[in-house]
Amino acid sequence: MIPAAFDYVSPTSLDDALAALAEAGDDAKVLAGGQSLLPILRMRLNAPEKVVDLGRIEALRGIRDGGDHIAIGAMTPYSDVVTDALVQEHAGLLAKAVETVADPQIRHRGTVGGALVHADPAGDVGAPVLALDATMVVVGPGGERTVGAGEFFRDLFETAVGDGELLTEIRIPKHTGWGSAYEKFVRVSHQWSIVAVAATVRLEGGSIAEARVGLTNMGSTPLRASAVEQALVGKGLSDLESACAAAADGTNPPSDLNGDADYRRHLAAVLTRRAVQRAMGG
Repeated sequence: MIPAAFDYVSPTSLDDALAALAEAGDDAKVLAGGQSLLPILRMRLNAPEKVVDLGRIEALRGIRDGGDHIAIGAMTPYSDVVTDALVQEHAGLLAKAVETVADPQIRHRGTVGGALVHADPAGDVGAPVLALDATMVVVGPGGERTVGAGEFFRDLFETAVGDGELLTEIRIPKHTGWGSAYEKFVRVSHQWSIVAVAATVRLEGGSIAEARVGLTNMGSTPLRASAVEQALVGKGLSDLESACAAAADGTNPPSDLNGDADYRRHLAAVLTRRAVQRAMGG
């Protein structure tokens, strides 16, 4: 289908982008990489009066060392995240998760910030960002504010980014030396996750000293498996099954053609054990 007609602006600065959003109000949509928005427009599931394209704002791109964290511009494409040395060294979990997104063409167009604001619970960025305790930088008419990943995801396709605001940066505390793995279960290649698990662990003497586990597509938002994280402390490779069995506790997974809720709960436990085992080097 052909999208409904809309006005199009392509600002070159953050201030101009915020001004365009303020002028259009509720009738505007923000275009990042376009991998989510363009299909919605083509199917006429949304018909905005104005599309604000952030593609020319260079200040929103790039990855930098922030001292105790790495900072990723919201318009940084997936492909840059996968290959960046800082991400690989200090936030390897995110690189491994993003590498599973679709295909190379989409990874060169899609952006980390666009995926986070779209907030699809089956997307592959939310769970690792949540597990890595990231902080989101949001800018709007009232200035700049920061939002922890735990408060960023509000509901299905809903985040803490309000009307007239933009996500500008993702700050991830350095997890240098932590092992990590992203286990994704799909029916066909390049599909959205039926269930996926993002795990990163810090080892001491062959046992887990700290663990972080994020769940994909196990509710209306990405989720942290906090009970599993606590249960994993002190565990070795031979003790993982019992600690990971409760991965689905407190979740509310969907039922659809790819699997019902009980099937997804079973997958969550299996994939959590596999992800933690790989993160430990097993």
